[in-house]
Amino acid sequence: MKVLVTGAGGFLGIRVVARLLEHGYTDLRCFLRDTSKAKRLEELVKAYPAARLEFASGNLHSKADCAAALTDVSLIFHLAAGKSGSCADLFMNSVIASRTLIEALEARKELPIEKTRIVLISSFGVYGVGALARGAPVSEETPLEAHPELRDPYSYSKLRQEQLFWEYQKRDGFELVVLRAGAVYGPGGGHFSNRVGLQVGPVFFHLGGDNLLPLSFVENCAEAIVVAGTTPWAAGQVFNVHDDDLLTSAQYLSRYKKDVKHIRSIRLPYPVTRVLAWNLERYHRRSLGQLPAILTGYKAASSWGGNRFSNEKLHSTGWRQLVSTPDAMKQTFEYFRQHRAKT
Repeated sequence: MKVLVTGAGGFLGIRVVARLLEHGYTDLRCFLRDTSKAKRLEELVKAYPAARLEFASGNLHSKADCAAALTDVSLIFHLAAGKSGSCADLFMNSVIASRTLIEALEARKELPIEKTRIVLISSFGVYGVGALARGAPVSEETPLEAHPELRDPYSYSKLRQEQLFWEYQKRDGFELVVLRAGAVYGPGGGHFSNRVGLQVGPVFFHLGGDNLLPLSFVENCAEAIVVAGTTPWAAGQVFNVHDDDLLTSAQYLSRYKKDVKHIRSIRLPYPVTRVLAWNLERYHRRSLGQLPAILTGYKAASSWGGNRFSNEKLHSTGWRQLVSTPDAMKQTFEYFRQHRAKT
């Protein structure tokens, strides 16, 4: 079986390639926009003499590049997506690029599309948690965001991307498995999820309080993607991805200050955050948009509403957490401490 991994050179993608090799997948094609990332992937495959690693370089906006990458592929792990930039950039790199990939798959002749499985990496940002009561549980059955225009651009683009795949799946009949990842962290990743708080100038505003963080250590997340993505009965299913032992926002920030570096922080309780958001929205309207609505009540409820989480369905695939939470935190914070001069 030939496997394609898009975004293979990224923070999560390279770990997915490693876990595929560990699970015995030996015929891999890695789609890369930046070919300089191929060297690190080539180092991985040295430990697996039977493995064959191909590289497909190009751009997912090019149907010709997508067609070349899809030749003879029957299993696709689609990790490539917009992570930063303007709303237009995020939409182009997540939604439009995904549509080009699917259209190239539809045009392929050598393998029927219904015999192809796509494993899509989505996000907790697609859930409509802003409309839920404070502390409500989030599961795979939680309704999707009904007002994506009120959220951040990343959540908007990931929701539209996932909706696009479900629409095409109904039309084309390919197998689709969706994994909605929580806050993925680890060496080489970001220091803080917005669920912890926001950096404004020299001050970090701690907005998450004692809310649980749906943390997913990058190695554990990659294992979940491979295990759930290749489980035979998983076609048509959605899985939430996060680790077993979850920290609170306050615990994460406290550990960071102790193990990485001290940062100046101000804790804002949730009611204070909501009042602040209400005032910012009010001034936004009164200024006719000259003052951006950088914080709104809906955004506050979506990010810091204090939800609870369960990965029970993920466990039903046979997934188990590879790296314990204490070890994962130790590895991550040691990396941050060693590289803090560069951050």
